[in-house]
Amino acid sequence: MGNRRTFRIGTRRSALAQWQAVWVAEQLQSLGATVELVPMVTEGDRRQDLQADAWTSRGVFTREIQKALLENQVDIAVHSLKDLPTQPVDGLILAAVPRRGPVGDVLISRGGIRLADMPPGAVLGTGSLRRQAQLLHARPDLQIVSVRGNVDTRIRKLQAGQYDGIVLAEAGLSRLGISESEWTERLFPAVLLPAVGQGALGVEIRADDSETASFVRQLDHPPSHLAAAAERAMLAHLHGGCLAPVAAWARMEQNQLLLTGRVLHSTGQQMLQLTESVEISVDQASSAPLEAEVFQKAVDLGRRLADLLLAQGADQLIQASRTP
Repeated sequence: MGNRRTFRIGTRRSALAQWQAVWVAEQLQSLGATVELVPMVTEGDRRQDLQADAWTSRGVFTREIQKALLENQVDIAVHSLKDLPTQPVDGLILAAVPRRGPVGDVLISRGGIRLADMPPGAVLGTGSLRRQAQLLHARPDLQIVSVRGNVDTRIRKLQAGQYDGIVLAEAGLSRLGISESEWTERLFPAVLLPAVGQGALGVEIRADDSETASFVRQLDHPPSHLAAAAERAMLAHLHGGCLAPVAAWARMEQNQLLLTGRVLHSTGQQMLQLTESVEISVDQASSAPLEAEVFQKAVDLGRRLADLLLAQGADQLIQASRTP
């Protein structure tokens, strides 16, 4: 397109983050852009003492990359959308949500034992309070313990016998080339609903950078963006970016956007689940760029579902999860 500017993509150094950034770079290059990757280390990479769900609430995987974006050190930030806090940052916009990958979670166990067949007291590893609460809701007799590190590290810990099973996001496994033959079973949606934005990428840019926007917005997948908007609005309205075990799953079905939300007590003993929908035609959900009115419908859906959950006591469950 005759454009000589090089777009700098800020990314974490983990294998999964690198895969995501390279994928975005390749899409932009196919549109005629010149790009380079700028690997960065975030607080979440440096600190191993935080529970996984605390990362999202504090933006520890995103804050430094966003700072670099604001300071014009990079032009594009590629995030796992589930790591991106719902509170917007002045001067930045979420310009694109590419086509979402698999949203669910997968069990990998020693001996290929399924969740329902695990003996009482079996040890399952997960870094997520959301997964912990839902797993305990399904199997209160299991031991759910924290596991940290990248995917390969977690699998090595499993193989070394530290756990009877571990639970990981299907999207990450697929992107890293870990085949289904190594999985035990999918836990979605019967046991686990995903984290808000799970399986989706968020491509963030400076709000006043129209040149970058002209390329990045071509990567947007409107149905994925609508689903993410509904889930993120629900979480924001619940004030659930904290340690609360909150799960959500939005999807287009025919001419409706459906949103299912779950809020649990951290012990799994209590769970609220509701599903709401809004009419959005397939044509409206597929047109790029998304019309503001259509986008607002998704946001309003998320807020409405949050209000219904709050009316049933979601705030008490969230508050209980904040209390040690």
